[in-house]
Amino acid sequence: MKLISNTLITSLIASGLLLTGCGGGDSSGPSTDTGDTVKWVEGEFIPYAQLSNQCDADLREKLWLRSWSNDTYLWYSEIIDRDPAPYQVSEYFKLLKTENLSATGNPKDKFHFSMPTSEWEQLNQSGVSVGYGMSVYIQQRSDKTDRKVTVAYTEPNSQATSANIARGAVIVSVDGVSVQDASDTASIDIINKGLFPDDEGQETRFTIQDLGASQTRDVVLTAQAVVSTPVQNTKVLTTPSGNIGYFQFNSHIATAERGLYDAVATLATARVDDLVLDLRYNGGGLLAMASQLGYMIAGQQATQDRIFENVSFNDKYPTKNPVTGETLTPRPFYDETFGFNPGLLAGGKSLPSLNLSRVFVLTTDRTCSASESLINSLRGIDVEVIQIGGTTCGKPYGFYPTPNCGTTYFSIQFKGVNDKGYGDYTDGFVPSSNPTLQSEVPGCDVADDFSHALGDTEESQLAAALYYRDNNSCPAQMAKASRTQAKPQFVDVGYILEDTRNQNLLLNNRILTQPK
Repeated sequence: MKLISNTLITSLIASGLLLTGCGGGDSSGPSTDTGDTVKWVEGEFIPYAQLSNQCDADLREKLWLRSWSNDTYLWYSEIIDRDPAPYQVSEYFKLLKTENLSATGNPKDKFHFSMPTSEWEQLNQSGVSVGYGMSVYIQQRSDKTDRKVTVAYTEPNSQATSANIARGAVIVSVDGVSVQDASDTASIDIINKGLFPDDEGQETRFTIQDLGASQTRDVVLTAQAVVSTPVQNTKVLTTPSGNIGYFQFNSHIATAERGLYDAVATLATARVDDLVLDLRYNGGGLLAMASQLGYMIAGQQATQDRIFENVSFNDKYPTKNPVTGETLTPRPFYDETFGFNPGLLAGGKSLPSLNLSRVFVLTTDRTCSASESLINSLRGIDVEVIQIGGTTCGKPYGFYPTPNCGTTYFSIQFKGVNDKGYGDYTDGFVPSSNPTLQSEVPGCDVADDFSHALGDTEESQLAAALYYRDNNSCPAQMAKASRTQAKPQFVDVGYILEDTRNQNLLLNNRILTQPK
């Protein structure tokens, strides 16, 4: 894939941002490749470079996955070495991860997935995915009752906005099936297919109740290629004590580089005294972009010669990157554009900055990975972070998307720590009025407020941030975020609504990218 302009490739490889290829890797046993015949031998691994892109041989694909995982997976020693013969390629990949639990009883690896390479390239490079242009929030109890689907936000110029669907609208039924009452597999499948379409042209009839409306209405939406606008609602809020900047940042994808550049430039021109960064739906993405945003918030003086993040791989590679072969070096705060999408913004431009010593971040349990890295890395250089909202998802891990035979695989390969060496937030960052742990961040536990538009100063999380700014404390009356919210992308298939598309998993990650 080509994520940057050719003129930048040399410098980016030198900085460790990009990979130089998708093959390679060491082996941990003798080769069992004997000409045209390969076979599985427990505990023996053919170097995966010898097996890559041999797409007419099902076993070779599976053995490539096995050797690649054994070489680069962060917890490779916890993978059960199974004979791949009984499994399809996709089924076998799902088994190539740890089955262990975290200290708190959660799955240790919740971020293991694959997707068609063409789909990954389209989504990451241009922000295009199939849908209606609305992001939904699913609430249901652990016993799968009391289910509710609410529109969280919409994309500009999409089917959803054309149908006047906005944040706070509740989806009552999908193709005639009640969201609240569905309890059998067939009904749940209809709802999931309607909410999360796979194919362009799919028509779905939704019964919705708009925010504040007493009656429902029916709308028919046609799934289409939706271009995401990852940076929205840039605003300057004028107060007696100074200007406050605000913007909504939904994903660290390639197209966001231009949006972030423009948003920060606008706020810098307005000379804002504070920033409220809305990360409540930002699941992550390109780690280099998080580093850029960190620089744009803190500025040159605060970030000079400081580490954005140090990454480490499995114990086979204590000093080098197993994918690039380069010696491990700290990732700095980047102060220039990369031209991730050169049609929108060329590389090599100096980034604007706000030169702030503190930032307010709005979060939910959908704030994940690269977004958490941004929070952690700013704290690592003593930028004061005030967290308003809910506990984040907890993912200090990342990977290089690796293609083989038309499928791109995402398997945890590294973990990261900030300039102070901290990165142990596997259960998320927790807003606290009295923090005692490193994973607890000063701030307020505030529920997401679907009764107001994002960026509205009356919306609960933004209102709490403004109150905290003036009073250095949390509002007395506020609904708290739930820690039992369903995380649709991680639940098992069953009588429960879930976004089964891998785009959802993709956007809950920190990603290092590679050119072809």
